Amino acid sequence: MIVFGCKAKKQLVSTSSPVAPQPVATVKRADAQMEAIKATQLNFNTFSGKANAKLDIDGEKNDVVLNIHINHDKEIWVSVSVTVLVTVEVARAVITPDSIQTMDKLHGVYLKKPFSYIYQYADKQINYKMLESLLVGNALPEILRDKNASLQTDNGKIILSGSLDDLIYALMLNPDMKVGQLNLSNHNAGQSLLVNNNEFIPVGTKTMPSQIDIQSAVQNKKNQITLHYTKVDLDQPLQYPFNIPESYKPADEN
Repeated sequence: MIVFGCKAKKQLVSTSSPVAPQPVATVKRADAQMEAIKATQLNFNTFSGKANAKLDIDGEKNDVVLNIHINHDKEIWVSVSVTVLVTVEVARAVITPDSIQTMDKLHGVYLKKPFSYIYQYADKQINYKMLESLLVGNALPEILRDKNASLQTDNGKIILSGSLDDLIYALMLNPDMKVGQLNLSNHNAGQSLLVNNNEFIPVGTKTMPSQIDIQSAVQNKKNQITLHYTKVDLDQPLQYPFNIPESYKPADEN
């Protein structure tokens, strides 16, 4: 969200703030359910998606179009555009497991940081693979590896809950074992993340949400993003162009 905080003209209708996961009763170990969830995950070598997005970055509201290219486990490339009279690209970003790079074309500045830069705005448990998973509606890999996860069934929905060090999670699954909601919180750090996946569509032999709503809170800063995918392709040849013009200045100097 910090990466995509560029300026545009339109307004975003705010939704409710993130809420911390509520404790659920431990019923039994979730080993069998973990395998069922893994079977529904969207698998790909490359992912290409176009999404209309509504952003509210700490009170700054924008409507943008995101073109997202993912080279699985290697790179997330995003182009950010706005439309007033014509469509104009205003920013690009490239995220790898080791680094974050952004270009702000409106102001002629760029940012190059190690991936750890994100920890100013998110829990230190967050990693590159988690970002990939959130963008395509998959369950987080760390949760699927948690052998201490607890399982509860509530009105036909399955809830997995547990903790990853200081990060408490609650994962709500739809009847087809796809992720409907993810709730993460670190109470000590004052951080929370709420993700809702809706309007599932077929993609290849699997399904994924066409709408992903993400709300995060870090201390007193609140951010929201709603992605509505209008086009998705898997395993197509993709490009990831990112060349910083010589005239651009480091954002740190502004």
